[in-house]
Amino acid sequence: MDSEQIESGEQVSDAFKAAAGPEIDAFKAELRRRNPGRADLGITDEELLREVMNTVGKKDRLGANVRCVVSVSMLTEGWDANTVTHILGLRAFGSQLLCEQVVGRGLRRRSYDINEHGRFNPEYANVYGVPFQFIPSDQTIPPVEPPQPAERVHTVPGREQYRITFPRVTGYRWEQPETDLLYLPDDLPEFRIGPHTFPRYTEISGITGATEEDHLTWDEDARQQSVAFSLTKELLKRHFTDDDVASRPWLFPRLLRLTKEWIARAVVVEDGWSLAILGDEDRFSEFRAQAAQELNNAIHAVADSQQWVRPVLAQFAPTGSTGEVDFRTSRKTLPTQRSEVSHVVLSSGGGEDRGNTWEYILALEAERHPKVAAYVKNENLGFEIPYLHDGLTRHFEPDFLLRLERAEGEDFDRILIVETSGSLKREKKHRQTEQKVHDARKWCAAVNNHGGFGRWGFIEITDITSAQEELASAIDQLYADSPITGNPDIRLF
Repeated sequence: MDSEQIESGEQVSDAFKAAAGPEIDAFKAELRRRNPGRADLGITDEELLREVMNTVGKKDRLGANVRCVVSVSMLTEGWDANTVTHILGLRAFGSQLLCEQVVGRGLRRRSYDINEHGRFNPEYANVYGVPFQFIPSDQTIPPVEPPQPAERVHTVPGREQYRITFPRVTGYRWEQPETDLLYLPDDLPEFRIGPHTFPRYTEISGITGATEEDHLTWDEDARQQSVAFSLTKELLKRHFTDDDVASRPWLFPRLLRLTKEWIARAVVVEDGWSLAILGDEDRFSEFRAQAAQELNNAIHAVADSQQWVRPVLAQFAPTGSTGEVDFRTSRKTLPTQRSEVSHVVLSSGGGEDRGNTWEYILALEAERHPKVAAYVKNENLGFEIPYLHDGLTRHFEPDFLLRLERAEGEDFDRILIVETSGSLKREKKHRQTEQKVHDARKWCAAVNNHGGFGRWGFIEITDITSAQEELASAIDQLYADSPITGNPDIRLF
């Protein structure tokens, strides 16, 4: 494989074209699907060769029967293959850095299976040639162990009736009316400023010499009014924007009023600490982001405000579905009947034969529940819920999607998002888990307000002994929250 030859397409022989006739026809059909407006379906040899290299080892594709790739000057171009086992250097490199970069192409792991000691098995690559003499090579390299058997998890042809379609949401926007409808709920959680917030001082010491202490300081003259102004600016910038582009300054007076109320009712400043920390934009930006996030959660926890949230969809791929799943896994799996995807992939733990007990029980419940029309385990599906934690945007992948049976006379779907959170997981990441749950409910409100993706609900199951009862209750509530006619109030669970 040579870069110049790939660009020229001269490596594709007539014999290959004759032997791969069905695969070439399939490739043409795929091109038609990708480019419905393309009149000329003539495919160049360059396109064919690129398709061969992009589908090496993939069943029923042009590169399905390729077993060996001899690369010429390709390992310097970011070729991310995890099956490179031999690298042979025949000529000098321009720099040692480039040499090390080429060696890095052999460092991709082939297997992430955990051995009996809970660790990855070591893997090796053979590196030969004069340019690589700086690498120690006096150790005997053991033979490469064959990978563990892998199960193919894929979309099953003929199960289109179980397809689940979902929106790809990248963010949220608030269509707040001009009337003054922003207010805080009666019950506000405390936001404390104290010893748990930051270390009061840091000791700095070298190997020898005296120890120095760097003490935390703040502006003693900072007034509560200036702190409220600074925090409101943070809130407006992070949470009240149009499509994450332009802020809405006309909301500042209303948000400032809410910020002052929140500081008075929710913020607790312990002895020896100061509210001025919330107004310092340079040194305490992460803590200010947490405060703005807590304030935003409080504002939009009010039921009346949920009707104004709208989703921001991905620009180039606004929807996804269970119709494009195809990957392999060495983890425990459970075959499916009511899913378009062939298997449920179980996380590690819970037993040698079943994997994660929570996921096993939920999968069986989804198979047998009379009101579940289809379900899927969210594994390599591409379904994510964006959420904010410590001022950073993260992505949350819930465990299951359940599509319910339609009621008589309805023309939309109800889909229940199910997440399992054990007590240990809650204890370790309590605040982050709470934020995931909060933003998952906000995601449901936004998508429901959109009106084009049916009705969505979310449930977090924290007790495996009551999972069946909680799931049944959530399904009944999702039906109750979605009447056929009228404008239902948005209630999330």
